[in-house]
Amino acid sequence: MNLIEKYNVAGPRYTSYPTVPFWEDQNFTLNSWKEQLKKSFAESNKTEGISVYIHLPFCESLCTFCGCNKRITKNHDVETPYINAVIAEWELYCEMLGEKPIVKELHLGGGTPTFFSVKNLQLLMKGIFKFAERHPEAEFSFEGHPNNTTEQHLKILGKLGFTRVSFGVQDYNPAVQKAIHRIQPFENVRKVTNWAREAGFTSIGHDLVFGLPFQTAEDIVQSIMRTKELMPDRIAFYSYAHVPWIKGNGQRGFKEEDLPDASEKRLMYEIGKKMLQESGYVEIGMDHFALKTDSLYKALEEKKIHRNFMGYTSSKTKVMIGLGVSAISDCWYGFAQNAKGVEEYESLVCNGILPVYRGHILNEEDLIIRKHILNLMCKMETSWEQLPDYIPEIRDIKNRLLEMSLDGVVEMGDHGLKIPQSGRPFVRNVCMAFDLRLQRQKPDTQLFSMTI
Repeated sequence: MNLIEKYNVAGPRYTSYPTVPFWEDQNFTLNSWKEQLKKSFAESNKTEGISVYIHLPFCESLCTFCGCNKRITKNHDVETPYINAVIAEWELYCEMLGEKPIVKELHLGGGTPTFFSVKNLQLLMKGIFKFAERHPEAEFSFEGHPNNTTEQHLKILGKLGFTRVSFGVQDYNPAVQKAIHRIQPFENVRKVTNWAREAGFTSIGHDLVFGLPFQTAEDIVQSIMRTKELMPDRIAFYSYAHVPWIKGNGQRGFKEEDLPDASEKRLMYEIGKKMLQESGYVEIGMDHFALKTDSLYKALEEKKIHRNFMGYTSSKTKVMIGLGVSAISDCWYGFAQNAKGVEEYESLVCNGILPVYRGHILNEEDLIIRKHILNLMCKMETSWEQLPDYIPEIRDIKNRLLEMSLDGVVEMGDHGLKIPQSGRPFVRNVCMAFDLRLQRQKPDTQLFSMTI
């Protein structure tokens, strides 16, 4: 059996630990979340600031590769009430925390943030900073759709302090675009990329996806050749996560046999990685690449890179507050997720209630394992020093890693382990060796996308 066959199993992407399916919702209360958030905020707001993620869920059309929580509509009357609800939720948090948050990172995700008008995005930012201060080194970013991001969007958001934008490209082959219901010509991507540069954005990212329906290795070559014409500062080169069982997911517009198999997907990634590295991009963490002039590369060099529900970020904050429908907050000691329905979310907030519907408070063991998984995802290494013997399954963790060592996936030493270049495709599998909640529960049904 080759390594791809052996390690191509269902596994988390580890934007958190514990991962969402293993949260202990039954032990979680809104009061326990508030207590842990206030504790973490008091410890870190004045020294490092906080991050804010704002989920803007509306899209005008359904992309069938997308697993995000979204609402498909062409009715733009939904914008203003939703923006007002997000600002009201933020005000609830600020009143509870008792002092002005210092916002170091702010990200608008979706859905499609550029579904919203420039006027409403200005209203949103005004509402956020009515109750907060900007950190001197603040970084604001948003996700832009090449088909509806206007020059005005970029000019105004640039004036509001946004310096980073990521454009969803996916693939340039028209047949693939048709299958995923995401038709956008190269010219649209070129146009918004140039507008972003003219507006002063210092970090422009393009998102590419491999493993899409009908996609071939030649499609990857062509898409990266077109991408190199524009030389974005960052490239997220993602493996398509096929999770059609998730409620509300649009991943049913094609058949399983239309997808490339694990070996084909891995070949796509290796071809793409080689092309990107030859063009001056440095591989960062899992599935990310950046030019050496980008802040993400600089964070890697300074060992400041962090990973949370926003993906890889160039700095760490202990507190990340998620605003909007289905948004997840992280205070290091606990997680909380908002209601997933737009109407329920807006109703709760309008009645002065934080719209949290589930979460998890981390125990001592969770905090230890979380650090190891963050080390692996961000630095491709971790130390044995913080792996205490009183955890019963420590021997099992090392036994799983020993087999990976024999396969060349990890390099084990007296003080810790490293993931070599040859093991990078299997970083999620290495994290799974540490994931005690996953190992104990061994779910009968598939909860995650495949690791390859």
